[in-house]
Amino acid sequence: MLQTLYDYFWWERLWLPVNLTWADLEDKDGRVYAKASDLYITLPLALLFLVIRYFFELYVATPLAALLNVKEKTRLRAPPNATLEHFYQTSGKQPKQVEVDLLSRQSGLSGRQVERWFRRRRNQDRPSLLKKFREASWRFTYYLIAFVAGMAVTVDKPWFYDLRKVWEGYPIQSIIPSQYWYYMIELSFYWSLLFSIASDVKRKDFKEQIIHHVATIILLCFSWFANYVRAGTLIMALHDASDYL
Repeated sequence: MLQTLYDYFWWERLWLPVNLTWADLEDKDGRVYAKASDLYITLPLALLFLVIRYFFELYVATPLAALLNVKEKTRLRAPPNATLEHFYQTSGKQPKQVEVDLLSRQSGLSGRQVERWFRRRRNQDRPSLLKKFREASWRFTYYLIAFVAGMAVTVDKPWFYDLRKVWEGYPIQSIIPSQYWYYMIELSFYWSLLFSIASDVKRKDFKEQIIHHVATIILLCFSWFANYVRAGTLIMALHDASDYL
């Protein structure tokens, strides 16, 4: 069963032009082609990115925040209340009016006091300004470096100026080391974003962010499988040009 699914997935007619097989894309005569097995390295690299990010935020972003006088506003904490805390954790962070009235009777507080308690309790869970600054600093730094590296990888290639050369001889297009590492580093970074999304600042578009990261990873993987590497490097450089801004 698994072998059948594997054979269908890698069916040559799905991936390659007519009269070409995977055997035609085997490394020979000094030419190196994209292979699915190349992507295994991106998972340990993603973990390495998480380690680098930790030290960057600790030793670069935090001192920079102090230098720029980034300060967190003082937030009033909600006083301890077991009844309201239980509702907050189990039923919701924004009770409806009927629920406010019920909680008011159960806790001995007025309706206005209950609403104030929930407002302060929600503010406690909001990420600090320093955490936002650290995360933004990390992403800005990566995207800026990735953009510079992407330009270095693509600007001296003939297909940067003439898009017809992107498909010249496709898919018999050898991979050069700079293209390989550009792809591996970009893919590793998006893996790291997916791994850390649960602990990052949770924004209103949390679900959309997950979909974006997964879609990006799939696109990078499939473009590598099909040897769309020339087009892929151009598209990555184009996105990195705006991401850091």
